[in-house]
Amino acid sequence: MLTQDRQDRIVEYLDEMNSAAVSDLAVMLDASESTVRRDLTALDRMGRLRKVHGGATAVRSRSAVFEHDVLTKSTMNIEEKQKIGRAAAALITNDDFVFIDAGTTTSAMIDHITGGVRATFVTNGIVHAKKLIQKGFRAYIVGGQIRLNTEAVVGTEAVGNLRKYNFTKTFIGVNGISEESGYTTPDAEEAAIKAEAMKRGRRNYVLADHTKFDTVCSVTFAELGDGIIITDEAAKNKFRKHTIIKEAEA
Repeated sequence: MLTQDRQDRIVEYLDEMNSAAVSDLAVMLDASESTVRRDLTALDRMGRLRKVHGGATAVRSRSAVFEHDVLTKSTMNIEEKQKIGRAAAALITNDDFVFIDAGTTTSAMIDHITGGVRATFVTNGIVHAKKLIQKGFRAYIVGGQIRLNTEAVVGTEAVGNLRKYNFTKTFIGVNGISEESGYTTPDAEEAAIKAEAMKRGRRNYVLADHTKFDTVCSVTFAELGDGIIITDEAAKNKFRKHTIIKEAEA
């Protein structure tokens, strides 16, 4: 059995049983206890389970109500964001009409959009709009209230502006992903922008590094099946039951 398959089975088992001993996992997987211990160590480092003496326990959904500002978030998971951004940018083709959500992962995406692509962009990110026009793209920014913490345009006016558009693709940032709550974010006004943009999108992509899984924030803006997830590493198999997950290549 491949390492990835074995580790996914361990996580799935813990999700169902809540805890397991090394000896039980070894029997289930037909593997040595030393192999299982190595898997548990690796999975613990990835945050997919909690390693304890003699075995492991499941990691239940984390609650997240606090949101870092843009400057702080720009220093977090840099390599993962670049990896995801590169994969997302490669999906844009000539004549696409694209919405790019505010956020540091979507900002990283703009760095990788090929200059020769003949696409039109709409964004609610202040920095995003600047980066797009500096690269020579045709770009629009929605009007509305500016939220300093995320440098995003939000509010009723911004949501209303989005209703006139029909996007071929949208690229949405997210703070939390869970089976029970779907895609979530801490701020209600930003949630409204994300929800409206996805309603207007023919195909919606949600950009999320591995730390966003099994995290729940205050406001749900879409169900899992409403978007295709682009992430830096394979997520738990349980999420694949609900939507398509694309793992970005290095």
